[in-house]
Amino acid sequence: MANLVLWFKETRPQFLTLSVVLAFLGTAIAWYYGSFNFGYAVLAGFGLALTHGSVNAINDYFDYKSGIDLNVTRTPFSGGSGLIPDGKLPLKQALWVGVVTSVGALMIGVFFIIVSGWRLIPLLVIAALCLVLYTPVILKTRWPEWSPGLGLGILPIMGFYFVQTGEYDWVVLIASIPSGILVHNLLLLNEFPDVEADRKGGRKTTPVVFGMEAAGKFFRLTTISVFIWIVGCVLATLITGIVVMPVYCLMALFSLPLAIKAMRGSKEYKDMNKLVPALGSNVMFILMTHLLLGVGYILEKLFPMT
Repeated sequence: MANLVLWFKETRPQFLTLSVVLAFLGTAIAWYYGSFNFGYAVLAGFGLALTHGSVNAINDYFDYKSGIDLNVTRTPFSGGSGLIPDGKLPLKQALWVGVVTSVGALMIGVFFIIVSGWRLIPLLVIAALCLVLYTPVILKTRWPEWSPGLGLGILPIMGFYFVQTGEYDWVVLIASIPSGILVHNLLLLNEFPDVEADRKGGRKTTPVVFGMEAAGKFFRLTTISVFIWIVGCVLATLITGIVVMPVYCLMALFSLPLAIKAMRGSKEYKDMNKLVPALGSNVMFILMTHLLLGVGYILEKLFPMT
């Protein structure tokens, strides 16, 4: 039983809430366009959570092998689970956590290929490559944050829509862009405390390659772009009469105060006492924005404005 608890902790369950809000948003979009199966939504959400947990475990495995985990400044939001360097979980068991959760996610993926259609295969393959190769390969290339943005942001939204409807739609791709940016920025800001350890470990994260000041500016620019994208999509809806994004999705602007806290904190990267709260604000901003966008689609379904 003790081992199972440690295995569960190795997936970093406190961060799997991201999978929940992604499932909520993707399913809300599908319901708005006319398709909803509660069982499919729960199963797909569980599959994404398994995938996310697998990535966390595999990341810990490679970080310890490369020596990065022995040099990081661990925070509640970055630096890994700490179970391996603290001697609580053997290295091989961390890898097994990654393997077992990956197999579970794969089985769920196969189920949805059978019930929803073979066109789900390319999406699953691309997402798997993005996430599995992220730590051992992609992090050694410039601007690696695009990978989780795509694999754990854009593609899940499209995937949740597909398992409900059996098809893809350009409006869903447009709706998924904020998720891609937000997940990209989740990784980007969380890299700030680890920059020296990442540099020693041969990683080429944005803060390592371009410097903390430039990385902070990039983070703030892309955070602002999320709001610009949402407002632009709503304006396109009002102008064209085609629902690119429901007017109710402007509710996402309520997360702006959290975004401002995260952006301000990104300027204080030299002071951990100010940076760590910014990491927390960024997490809450990301979760809240997904939640509010999903509520926007639900409200438009119940009380149409367009």
